[in-house]
Amino acid sequence: MSRLSISVSEFVQAYFSRLGKVRERMTALGVDALILSLGADLPWLIGYKAMPLERLTALIVSPQDQPVLVVPALEEPRVALHGDLFKVRPWHEYEDPYEIVASAIRGCSQVGISDRIWAASLLNLQKKSSSAFLPASRVTTSLRSVKDPVEQAMLAEAARLTDVVADAVINGEIRFVGRTEREISMEISERLLDAGLEKVNFSIVGSGPNSASPHHEPGKRVVGECEAIVCDFGGEFSLEGAAGYCSDITRTVVTGDMPDRFLELYTVLETAQRRQTENVRAGISCGRLDEIGRSYIEEFGYDEYFIHRTGHGIGIEEHEEPYIVAGNSDAVMPGNAFSIEPGIYIPNLYGARIEDIVLVTASGCNVLNNVDRSLHRVG
Repeated sequence: MSRLSISVSEFVQAYFSRLGKVRERMTALGVDALILSLGADLPWLIGYKAMPLERLTALIVSPQDQPVLVVPALEEPRVALHGDLFKVRPWHEYEDPYEIVASAIRGCSQVGISDRIWAASLLNLQKKSSSAFLPASRVTTSLRSVKDPVEQAMLAEAARLTDVVADAVINGEIRFVGRTEREISMEISERLLDAGLEKVNFSIVGSGPNSASPHHEPGKRVVGECEAIVCDFGGEFSLEGAAGYCSDITRTVVTGDMPDRFLELYTVLETAQRRQTENVRAGISCGRLDEIGRSYIEEFGYDEYFIHRTGHGIGIEEHEEPYIVAGNSDAVMPGNAFSIEPGIYIPNLYGARIEDIVLVTASGCNVLNNVDRSLHRVG
């Protein structure tokens, strides 16, 4: 279970700090207001996660005034107030929430709105407001990609708890042969919850030829002898007073003797992933990190089988900035957290992937996952 302890006051201090940075960036970009609804921006800023309902929830942020959370009255009991961080405006079923929000942004020229808000909500607001709407991510993405100390601690704890289950995968505590992928996936999910995660985001188990499908949906296929199995799973760790933070790890195991080509493939993959991880440092571009592993895999003729980017940022969302992908010239910076997960997939035969989460520091990086990456044989 979790050993992490963060006080409510520490969370609140972090929220106020984030709000200050958001306001500074709004001013710099000429954004008069933000409307944060569904998605990660809202819980990142105040700790409250809007339910994905047809009823509108919206946090209105301006560069000067206290933010206002417009929330359905029946959801108000779920809102945890943190001093004067924001105030709540509950709306009742007989009221028009879009008119409430439109009134609050009247006179605003440029308004950032959540990228994930329902299209119907945006259309309703556009009918009632003359403001020009732009993606709120223009304000929030660069700020969210640099994790503050509270977020770093949450990510590290999420990774530690997930490592408990990854250890069970590679050390034979979980039986594979003779069970369906779905059964194994369900056991991994149960173990993640037992370890202390609040929820399971995904639990991929791809066996035999299915291991060559990076996002395989676990099904009724029964795992046999002498097969490769890609296990990719993660969940969400949360503490009271804060949004949950995600974990993500992949380990590949085998259930018996494998062809020489697979053993070579795995050795190449292991080296590529290690080289990429060793080169994570502030200032290196995302594209260069991708190239370091991809070029090594290419040397051995497997480049056409590495079919996805090297990694993705992680935080409140499983996938967020920065993206470690060819052509991305953005430099990584201290506080960035992302996956390093090269994979090689031979269609209809087998595949393999190794994934860890890294946190960029001033002097290099911390690898948050510490489970052995060598190839393990399981039963």
